[in-house]
Amino acid sequence: MRFLGLDPGLRLTGWGIVDTDGNRLIHVADGAVRTDDALPVADRLVQLHRGLADVIDRYGPAEAAVEETFVNRNPVSTLKLGQARGVALLAPALAGLPVAEYPPNLVKKTVVGTGHAAKEQVQMMVRVLLPGCDFSGADAADALAVAICHAHHRATTRRLAEAVS
Repeated sequence: MRFLGLDPGLRLTGWGIVDTDGNRLIHVADGAVRTDDALPVADRLVQLHRGLADVIDRYGPAEAAVEETFVNRNPVSTLKLGQARGVALLAPALAGLPVAEYPPNLVKKTVVGTGHAAKEQVQMMVRVLLPGCDFSGADAADALAVAICHAHHRATTRRLAEAVS
């Protein structure tokens, strides 16, 4: 099964595509959708949507997962991040994909083993879990971590549902 992980941001939204084969994770592709800082926010959100729609069309994921927003000290930055996150939720939903959401601490705990891991630790574990992966940047690595988190938790949820029924 193919999963799309998204790490939302208004300037850069990281994306990562991971396939699963049983318990094996396979890196497919990654990157970031960049918006033009000189444009009004509405136009940047359109750029973001078009970029994500292109990724979905190109790679055909079955499901998507988006990292939840953390609140930072700057309310304007938090608001812009929330707007980008809305587009990151909307694009796969419009394409008919189920969309899951994961808090940053759960993504880190799933990938690294601790919820307060540093970015460098997450990036190192993404490389370990996806052998041969040479992601294109920090945002792409974070998006791959979200996809890995979803693949893990989705499989666990499915096994629990099968055990109950």
